[in-house]
Amino acid sequence: MTTYLRAGSIEEALDRLSRGPLRIVAGGTDVFPGLVDRPLREHVLDITALRELRGITRHDGFFRIGALTTWTDVIGADLPAWFDGLKLAAREIGGVQIQNAGTVAGNVCNASPAADGTVALLALEAEVELQGPGGMRRLGIADFVLGPRRTALGAGEMVMALHVPDVQARGASDFLKLGARHYLVISIAMVSAVLHVDETGRVSRAGVAVGACSPVALRLPGLEAKLLGRKAGDGWADSVEAGDLAALSPIDDVRGSGDYRLDAALTLLRRSLARCEEALR
Repeated sequence: MTTYLRAGSIEEALDRLSRGPLRIVAGGTDVFPGLVDRPLREHVLDITALRELRGITRHDGFFRIGALTTWTDVIGADLPAWFDGLKLAAREIGGVQIQNAGTVAGNVCNASPAADGTVALLALEAEVELQGPGGMRRLGIADFVLGPRRTALGAGEMVMALHVPDVQARGASDFLKLGARHYLVISIAMVSAVLHVDETGRVSRAGVAVGACSPVALRLPGLEAKLLGRKAGDGWADSVEAGDLAALSPIDDVRGSGDYRLDAALTLLRRSLARCEEALR
């Protein structure tokens, strides 16, 4: 028989997890649709009562996004301009009802290759904070999301928050996706870019990521390196070449061919970088 537990504190949640495997549920916007017409057979740990895990705070050189922070919370938060890409991704995640219930951490833990939030967080160089029997640890998004529906979450562990570096430099960010229609659709390809400039207007830090074109979302370090030192007005979109996407391995499926995905990602990258450049002129 399936057991449904609702934790009243973080300590209780971690204690329950230490006793055996439980499916952690917060918004449930991925868990329950994934069942389709099958019954839920896993034991469930409901963490929605842990209000201390909700909200965005700024301290110790990071923005801390609590594990229960919803996409609506992200959209309404007072954040620097270089979070705009994450906010744009938030608006693409389902309808308003889904954004009200779905959590940022849940989107990452779902580990879908087409997770809109993950690609934006990857470009932001976010880290995942985990708590479990071995104490607290933090992993970069790329080290946490290992493959489709597969993460580095260990036995008895729970995601507590996401940490985004508080970069003390002017910045801009963007997020673009291509789907069969504009809203409520799984991406054919998506990109996110986060660019920071120094006092001379030259790129001092760059994060560029592509999703839905590989088993996991990937950053493009070669392209990021080419952007460093370039000044707004140099034509950042012109930096992007097909070879910059060599690490991607898109599949053919009902939404599009691998070649189409690569071509779409290339176009989206150029558009996204042009938008960031315009914002930083």
